[in-house]
Amino acid sequence: MLLLLSGASGVGKSTARQLVQERLGNRIEAVELAHLAAIPAVPTVSWRQQTAEKVVRRALKLRDEDRHLLLAGDPVVPGEILATPSARHLDIAICLLDANEATQTARLRSRGEPEELLPNHLAFAAWLRRHAHDPQHMLHVITDGGWEQMRWDRVRRVRTGDPHWRIPIIDSSGLSKEEVANRASRWADSARAEQQPVFRAGWYRLIEPPRKDQRETPARSAPGRAL
Repeated sequence: MLLLLSGASGVGKSTARQLVQERLGNRIEAVELAHLAAIPAVPTVSWRQQTAEKVVRRALKLRDEDRHLLLAGDPVVPGEILATPSARHLDIAICLLDANEATQTARLRSRGEPEELLPNHLAFAAWLRRHAHDPQHMLHVITDGGWEQMRWDRVRRVRTGDPHWRIPIIDSSGLSKEEVANRASRWADSARAEQQPVFRAGWYRLIEPPRKDQRETPARSAPGRAL
């Protein structure tokens, strides 16, 4: 199984990954994108999605060893991981790690993030919250400039409120690093025990694709992207 701990910059993904790895040991291999591909001088949406495909393939290999892969540390979007070509073969559990604006801003400033980029990070976090409930919300944020081999038709099948799209959220606001890691570890254990929502291999085939007259044209004003 692939476990994706998604979230915007500054919500605590990297710290949670390290602590979850310590708690769960050899049962899970915890990575971020840089562990599987060199980060280019200017990371792009397409690069992120191509590397997400490498993550999925690594998870498939670990599955054969009866182990799981945790991806956390990069702003990989739920819809992106589910649309990678090889994701159709894999069970995927997704959780959104979130924080309120004040907490996210404080964390970004503490690590020296430029002030002019803060609105972009906050906007991306707000978009991720909507995406966790509605996969059609401003989908062009991840499709424009994306990798041409991505299978967006899977995500476009899902309408707002469809029970197949369930992504739990951990609010890290006001929590210590250890508390966030504890909640993330419990989520990972629960997902592996089938006590949390899981996108089963081929899950999208259970959803009737929308008719042409049901398709929505999203607004083109996009939030700032954090790569």
